[in-house]
Amino acid sequence: MTAMNARDRMAAQAAATLADPRWAAVLARDAAADGRFFYSVRTTGVYCRPSCGARTPRPQNVAFHASAADAERAGFRPCRRCRPDQPALADRHAATVAALCRLIEASPRMLRLDELARHAGLSPFHLHRMFKTVTGMTPHAYASAQRAARVRGELARGRAVTDALHDAGYNASSRFYEQAGDVLGMTPTRYRDGGTDTDIRFAIGQCSLGAILVAASARGVCAISLGDDADTLARALQDRFPHARLHGGDAAFERMVARVVAFVEAPKTGLDLPLDLRGTAFQQRVWQALRAIPAGTTESYTDLAGRIGAPHAVRAVAGACAANTLAVAIPCHRVVRLDGGLSGYRWGVARKRALISREAEE
Repeated sequence: MTAMNARDRMAAQAAATLADPRWAAVLARDAAADGRFFYSVRTTGVYCRPSCGARTPRPQNVAFHASAADAERAGFRPCRRCRPDQPALADRHAATVAALCRLIEASPRMLRLDELARHAGLSPFHLHRMFKTVTGMTPHAYASAQRAARVRGELARGRAVTDALHDAGYNASSRFYEQAGDVLGMTPTRYRDGGTDTDIRFAIGQCSLGAILVAASARGVCAISLGDDADTLARALQDRFPHARLHGGDAAFERMVARVVAFVEAPKTGLDLPLDLRGTAFQQRVWQALRAIPAGTTESYTDLAGRIGAPHAVRAVAGACAANTLAVAIPCHRVVRLDGGLSGYRWGVARKRALISREAEE
């Protein structure tokens, strides 16, 4: 009778384990589940991470724990293979890369890959692969983005172009001039002068979400902003380009604004306009991926990071979404938290909720 009861208990435990969605993560050795839970094995007396490469245990011997401390209180010791009592490998990689990012940001010159590798105590190959996995870009691309950001800051303060380029680490100004159109949207001199000799047309209308401003340079639409007050939107545009020539839209431009308003009201009609995108290579990758999300659907920041090949760069993806200045044309409102909740939105969470709801209803 006792033996039968023991078999019944083991069968019940096996059935419970098999029905638990955490068991699928253990079978798949899913590193994404690391830190969310731990599992212990009764016959070995150890507990592991879901990604542990040890031999898969029998389900009747498995129990799940919310934390390493819970597993140890239950009498289990940490696995020597996956070391679940230490920070996860992904966390250790993220910390290493974060330290390297701070080093790159503080350096007055471009650091070579072998210099970064020596600082981290890794091989150049391993470091390159780790850095790209965590940030979504190579160390060189990250350093280039930081260097471009320093140039923007120096030019915005009125520094001479040659001085700004030199202080940012450009040994040859021709390299920056090749990229200036994508990074600044204009020549460095015009950017320094707040858009001097740059013509920007704009118009402000009304839509169901409030006031809407649409602005365009010769390259394409450079701003679509939503707000409660038309004057506030106009001042924000002028603050971006204090010395640009701002023109009210003519009849042709007004028709383009009407197309944008129609798209806000009926998103599935589509919006095919030339866009003047100004951002780093990584930001532009994120913005391009945002444009591929179909109207009426949403993605999490985690999913979006995975889709651009940077699964650990979730914060960087969120930052690129926040840097977007083209409401609805670059649909960052379609990105939500992993649990489906709405996070911050440049033009207000209420508008984000309204846009998502409107698209879902069409």
